[in-house]
Amino acid sequence: MSEGSKRRLKMWVRLLGATRATESHLREHLRVNHATTLPRFDVMAALYRRREGVTMSELSRMLLVSNGNATAVVDRLEADGLVRRRPSQTDRRTVFASLTPEGLTEFEGLAAGHEAEVAKVFAALPDADVDAMTDILKRMGAAR
Repeated sequence: MSEGSKRRLKMWVRLLGATRATESHLREHLRVNHATTLPRFDVMAALYRRREGVTMSELSRMLLVSNGNATAVVDRLEADGLVRRRPSQTDRRTVFASLTPEGLTEFEGLAAGHEAEVAKVFAALPDADVDAMTDILKRMGAAR
């Protein structure tokens, strides 16, 4: 193994550790402070970005989860009155999910709390470091 590949492996392990620790912290924050879960938050965020609604298959692809996982979360959100499903006008097999007005309001509150908590998690990083890391991650994504 070359010195360069060892450095990259070490970088990957540190990036993964930071990601896992941050995700764990944010899961706990959502659970304790908002009585919700990260999967619920993620589904609501995806639906918030696509206000017109998305098919369940699109939602699964957006979240990188199985159709079954997305459906289970949407089922619970629908039961809570935060999501509604409507059949496609052109294909009976297709169902669109979207946030209800209550879901929009709920998500906006969750998102504000989530953003504030993410800001706290990374508060020790100067803006220049945040910008540099963002640039690095963008370049990594573009290289794929």
